[in-house]
Amino acid sequence: MPVHAEDLPVTAAADPSPPPGLVVTGRYDQRPGYGVNRPRGSDSWLFTFTLGGCGLLRQGTARARARAGDLVVLAPGTGHRYTVAPGAGSWRFWWAHCQARPSWTTWLAPYAVSDGLYAVTSVPGALHGRIEAAFARMLADARGPAEDVPREDTPREPDPVAVAHGSLARELALCALEEVVLFAAGGARTLPPAPDADARVRRAEELIAADPGAPHTVRSLAGSVALSPSRFAHLFTLRTGRSPMRALREARLRHAARLLEATDLTVERVATACGFSSPFHFSRVFRERYGVPPGAYRAGERR
Repeated sequence: MPVHAEDLPVTAAADPSPPPGLVVTGRYDQRPGYGVNRPRGSDSWLFTFTLGGCGLLRQGTARARARAGDLVVLAPGTGHRYTVAPGAGSWRFWWAHCQARPSWTTWLAPYAVSDGLYAVTSVPGALHGRIEAAFARMLADARGPAEDVPREDTPREPDPVAVAHGSLARELALCALEEVVLFAAGGARTLPPAPDADARVRRAEELIAADPGAPHTVRSLAGSVALSPSRFAHLFTLRTGRSPMRALREARLRHAARLLEATDLTVERVATACGFSSPFHFSRVFRERYGVPPGAYRAGERR
């Protein structure tokens, strides 16, 4: 059955995403009112390259406006929503859902904003045509070797979509998408970090370590080091390889483990002391991190 998840409007319920393992690609020309809402995110990566108009993409606490020539990428597992940007008359863009190859995250890392959102917004205009051609080839390869890449003088069908069937079609399509990532990430001009960026990131890490149970947010941590939330999240992720909220959760879980080892506090009180609003959420993420529930960890059943 063809996958057309992007055709659905934003609703209160979650819009579906392609099942993991599929390679799906297409080109859209959308008008105001179009949008996709996935509160739990997707099982696959989403790559978008804007041709014209403007889109607005949100992932977790991060957001990015996608204008012509911008590559915006959403990693799986975090709630996201994307729409035609307010005030824009349209949003024309290529998109692809797939599992990213490991090397791609390394190339995209300098453009991390926060919460698995990557925005490559300074791609030279000379590369735009090559990126569009790579997407067009990805679409043709997903459809199968019998399809040809459309010539420039050939009328384009409205909003084409293709799902790659078979290992050959999938590998060819992924190779074309790899070129997109290389052209965009390799050709973009990254802004040099501020001279005191490392010191600001270290200060934020110290604040987290000093009181992991405090109600820290990206905004509050950014304010403590005199940076905007988006700039702070970008620098923190670039310097540490983790988003600020992921670093905070890891610090809270380490603190919880120490409390379970050294005190007789109940699991509920440990959860509260470490900044978790729900003991059920705490137990779930603790088990994901340490392999056993908090009570079993206290009893010495550790992996």
